Amino acid sequence: MAVDILIGLQWGDEGKGKIVDVLAPTYDIVARFQGGPNAGHTLEFEGTKHVLHQIPSGIFHPHIKNIIGNGVVLDPIVFRTEMQKLTDRGVDAAKNLFISKKASLILPSHRILDRVSEEALGSGKIGSTLKGIGPTYQDKIGRVGLRVGDILADDFQERYNKLVERHRKTVEFYGQQLELGEQEQAFFDAVNYLKSLNLVDSEYMINEALKNGKRILAEGAQGSLLDIDFGTYPFVTSSTTLVAGACTGLGVAPRHIGEVYGIFKAYCTRVGSGPFPTELLDEVGEEIRQAGREFGSTTGRPRRCGWVDLPSLKYSIMLNGVTQLNMMKADVLTEFDTIHICTHYKLPSGEITDKVPHSLEEGSVKPIYTELPGWKVDLNQIDSVEELPEAFKNYLVFVEEHLQVPITIVSVGPDRKSTLKRDAMNVA
Repeated sequence: MAVDILIGLQWGDEGKGKIVDVLAPTYDIVARFQGGPNAGHTLEFEGTKHVLHQIPSGIFHPHIKNIIGNGVVLDPIVFRTEMQKLTDRGVDAAKNLFISKKASLILPSHRILDRVSEEALGSGKIGSTLKGIGPTYQDKIGRVGLRVGDILADDFQERYNKLVERHRKTVEFYGQQLELGEQEQAFFDAVNYLKSLNLVDSEYMINEALKNGKRILAEGAQGSLLDIDFGTYPFVTSSTTLVAGACTGLGVAPRHIGEVYGIFKAYCTRVGSGPFPTELLDEVGEEIRQAGREFGSTTGRPRRCGWVDLPSLKYSIMLNGVTQLNMMKADVLTEFDTIHICTHYKLPSGEITDKVPHSLEEGSVKPIYTELPGWKVDLNQIDSVEELPEAFKNYLVFVEEHLQVPITIVSVGPDRKSTLKRDAMNVA
């Protein structure tokens, strides 16, 4: 069997959690392979909204094993709170959740490091969620970090103290003091809770499952345009958000990769700083924000909004080898008379291109739009693709022809049931 992978194609917040939840019943294992509590995967069903940060989105299906892979950075405090919320909703997550011993630990001092380093950037700040993600990945690459398996060691306290002292010196370099307060005790309480769960060598677990014919869905966090190598650097996250990240974040050989589901919104959003060619800084952008409830599920920050950007989508599709596309939140555009689609960029030299340039510094490229008529129909009330308005079908076909990958799922509302499966046109 193969590992199918679900990837965000924009700047995150595409709706990956909902699609994992929809696809999950056909899988035996759902595994997160990178990121940490900076992610917010929102699922909505039976009138209730659920937000997951570190736990895989298959957790609401009791027959599915959920794995937090080695590529994830785990905050024990946030994780314990997340588990308690699931318990309060009647979900016994401890039964079918497995955590890689090689996953990196976020310490309270990492969060402080994140804040002081972001403050030091001044007007050039990245737009970090201040969850300690970047500093934790830095320690991982610097070979000084702590991992989940370390909590089982007799000298864990000594290892912790050594790393915190290192962080203390860095914070003092920035002219501030490292004050952990009650967070330190909360951290050790959460670590003790972690010890009671299924801590495993997940790379063996996943590969043995493959040998036994089990179906596995790998779930990414953030989006392709936030990838540390290929995103809008330096305004990116600290991990590999592409399909390649699933190989290193789970211990899966490339030959085992099967379907790659690419998720994108019918428009585009971004949180934090960085270039955004199709951003709308007018009433249209605000209308999209309000209609789409575009506020961060992790931070609550208002998201920047704009029209869909096909050059960046083609770029993400190429890097990930996407085999199927899922269009999300199409219902948000219902009220517009005209829909704009960015098909090309105009560079400062005057050149017209559909490729993403090395640098997307703000204002360095101008989007070139094609306008299509809107559909002015409430898609929330539609139960099948056959009922979709003709104008929306034309929009789908236009996007599909440009991206040359079939759109097989269309989301027309936040609820689990508002997900239409589609027999896409042949674009091969």
